[in-house]
Amino acid sequence: MIDTIVLLLSQDEFKINKIIASKTNKKLGIIWKQNPTKKDLKRGDYKPRLTLASRISWHNKNKRETTLKIELSLPKLLFGNNFEELQYKDRFAVIEKLVAALKEMGVTTTQNAIANASVAAIHYSKNIPLIDGATPYHFINKIRNANIPLSLDVNQTDYRNHGHCYKWHCNSYEVVFYDKIKDLEKARISGKRALERDNEIQIDLFRRAENGRKKFEVLRMEVRLNKRQKIKQLFKKLNIKADLVFKKLFKPAISKKVLLHYLDKLESRWPTLIDYKTHNDKALLAELIFANPTLGPKKILQMYGLKRAIDAIPIGEMRAMFSKYSARSWYRLIADANSIQLPKVDRPLAVVRSSLTKLKPLKFKKSKSNKSKLHTIET
Repeated sequence: MIDTIVLLLSQDEFKINKIIASKTNKKLGIIWKQNPTKKDLKRGDYKPRLTLASRISWHNKNKRETTLKIELSLPKLLFGNNFEELQYKDRFAVIEKLVAALKEMGVTTTQNAIANASVAAIHYSKNIPLIDGATPYHFINKIRNANIPLSLDVNQTDYRNHGHCYKWHCNSYEVVFYDKIKDLEKARISGKRALERDNEIQIDLFRRAENGRKKFEVLRMEVRLNKRQKIKQLFKKLNIKADLVFKKLFKPAISKKVLLHYLDKLESRWPTLIDYKTHNDKALLAELIFANPTLGPKKILQMYGLKRAIDAIPIGEMRAMFSKYSARSWYRLIADANSIQLPKVDRPLAVVRSSLTKLKPLKFKKSKSNKSKLHTIET
């Protein structure tokens, strides 16, 4: 469902009653800023980040207008954490609580204005529970070793926190897989070490629950669409017919479609050779020949050699070893590997796909002592 969202209100949709905090930046046209304080967050009082700015109008490029930018995590606003996930029925409660939070911050607006607010950025996410002893590191390391570019516009991949996060980044969007609980552990040391902001509000949640975790981990997937134009382009590609306003985007079906789209892109570029297991060299060669009758001996032997190399060296490391050769040759080799047919191979990210397909929100179960425990999260 949605986690972070950036809403824009035009100057006739809000009123500033009092300036609680102030920060200006004339170059960026910023008039006033207000962010939640660590003190607020630690006592469980979550508020959005506000920026009042003067910018070029979307409708008239020759005109400047004053707008209020509202950035927040919707689950943190409603639940005080973003381990729990929103449902469609929560939309009214979210809007009501946001209007109340803004009032506390010195801004008056209406529920109707928030419901119809333009969306400048949106982050879709899913917390994937792992309750069979598997760890997020297992999946993240697989993704990293596959060294798969999601598309040509990705200009950076980031592997950080000792293998607990992998991120594809470009100018308009990011796709991230990370260890949700490990990120909270980092935040306990320093908020700057964590991937997400405002973790202070859920630090106590982790402390209460960590002793009862048992075999429970959380792999988190996020698709961060950081530009309005990117949202439009993606929606057109996925045939999502929705105006880019808050109430139209607060729909699980859209979240599901976006998240599955990027998982599809990842898996479509994942060579079967990486995860295929065979008993011996002779069996591998025989299976390559049998399953790919249109390929000649040269290509069969090339794929055979690639498989043996992949088994010995992570594909990302192998790519670095061949860095002096043209990137085109490498990607042609990987494209050939993607087309190879082999007997059924289990999908390495099957648990991720299952969770996205069901898209059941995680909720904390309350124990008899009325305390939440991570190992009893239900889907």
